[in-house]
Amino acid sequence: MKLDIQNVSKKYNSNKYGLKEYTLNIENGILGLLGPNGAGKSTLLKMIATISKPSNGSILLNKNNVVKDPNYMRKQLGYLPQDFGVYPNLNAYEFLEYMAALKGIGGSQLKQRIAFLLEGLNLTEVAKKPIGNYSGGMKQRIGIAQALLNHPKILLFDEPTVGLDPEERVRFRNLISELANDCIVILSSHIVSDIDTIADQVAIMKEGRLLCQGNQKAIINNVKNKVYEITMNKEDTPNFIKQHIVLNTIRKKDTVTVRYISDTSIASAIPCEATLEDAYLYTTKK
Repeated sequence: MKLDIQNVSKKYNSNKYGLKEYTLNIENGILGLLGPNGAGKSTLLKMIATISKPSNGSILLNKNNVVKDPNYMRKQLGYLPQDFGVYPNLNAYEFLEYMAALKGIGGSQLKQRIAFLLEGLNLTEVAKKPIGNYSGGMKQRIGIAQALLNHPKILLFDEPTVGLDPEERVRFRNLISELANDCIVILSSHIVSDIDTIADQVAIMKEGRLLCQGNQKAIINNVKNKVYEITMNKEDTPNFIKQHIVLNTIRKKDTVTVRYISDTSIASAIPCEATLEDAYLYTTKK
């Protein structure tokens, strides 16, 4: 599978773009799409899912133009939008059977597929209860299950771990890792920990533009030997923050430890091993 996004723009009016001249090439595996709120991640996923059309540019799946032929994409697509809704009076089995009918899925293997997904997403025990009684995390897991019903070759997840507790996040990541060998998975988030354990490739975007793309090592190398920690008095912290790209601060009784990025070292600063989160914050702040 190969997905080519070529010079795509989404223009809302003369002054506002959702995406601008966006180019991205993706093959089998997991792409972590990182960016702050408003970066254009959801806009991009909606266009890949053929819900929205680009103002300019093309989106090709295996060289097929899915803007002109959206059904080619839709037959192979699993999609969890950020604002996914459910039918509260249906239970999990009924809802997934209904979603399967909408997707044109049937046959003797459907019940087995639903049971597999409910087990994989830890929903078997509540599967016969109305979805309206589910927690937010449970509803999100039902959304993940419906995206996987048709054995999709293209999987789009927009902020999929919202509402999931730490154990559920691990279960989700394990499930997606198992599926990613022969399909394309795009996982959009502004939370780096959702990405760094499973993504083969990372793309960082801001204000509708792609800032960088590559494997995690290549992205992290952008801030290699630039990350430091320094401990200072509380009263010195505001001025230091104004002059540096600060990644985080840890406050203690009388001091503050600041993790920051700089091309040059300060005498009392301690070098730190760079992480994907450091690279993400640096790329989006600089």
